[in-house]
Amino acid sequence: MDEFFLAAAALIVATTAIGLFRVLSGPSDADRLMASQLLGTGGVAALLLAEARGAGGAVDVALVLALLAAFGGVAFVKAAGGARDGGDLQESGDGAGD
Repeated sequence: MDEFFLAAAALIVATTAIGLFRVLSGPSDADRLMASQLLGTGGVAALLLAEARGAGGAVDVALVLALLAAFGGVAFVKAAGGARDGGDLQESGDGAGD
């Protein structure tokens, strides 16, 4: 069973390293966003492996890391949408605010 955890940890570290390279050198902002989501997922997976091995409190840290990755994605989308629209909120015209 130790070999399985070692192989899983090695795979997670390898994908996280590739994701870190993509964050630093990604050709577009969308590539960087997807790589940062991969880093968050890899971190959660590593923490859950640590919890399976008996490390206490790793699940709480994994949940916080997952929330931070999700909020980071939302912030990126809002920032990219604001840059595209000129930063101003536009009326949608659906009558929801009337």
